[in-house]
Amino acid sequence: MAENQQKLQNLSNEYQQLQDDLQTTIAARQKLESQQEENRAVQKEFKTLSNDSNIYKLVGPVLLKQDRDDAKRTVDGRLEFIGKEIRRVEGTIKELQEKSEKMRGELAALQQKVQMEQQSGAGQGA
Repeated sequence: MAENQQKLQNLSNEYQQLQDDLQTTIAARQKLESQQEENRAVQKEFKTLSNDSNIYKLVGPVLLKQDRDDAKRTVDGRLEFIGKEIRRVEGTIKELQEKSEKMRGELAALQQKVQMEQQSGAGQGA
């Protein structure tokens, strides 16, 4: 009986860690989506600029003039990278959710088993 109680505690701890990992991964996806939106806004802004417009990049406390084509390539590259990262993170989220569902089922079954043992143990002690 104590063995199953310990298994239940360990499984519960694992489940909590899995939930924490899931929340961290979801937060990472939200951050990536925010970065994606920022870069899309920059990309959209590039389309409204005239050809003789100057583009500056903030490097530390200094604004440096940047070539328009280089700036556009940089933003396009960032968007591509962020898109790949979002897909990777979404795959991780899906895996964690599947593991979580499976572990939740295991937890429920083990809780039921422990309760049955406790009830049968209480009945024998009376």
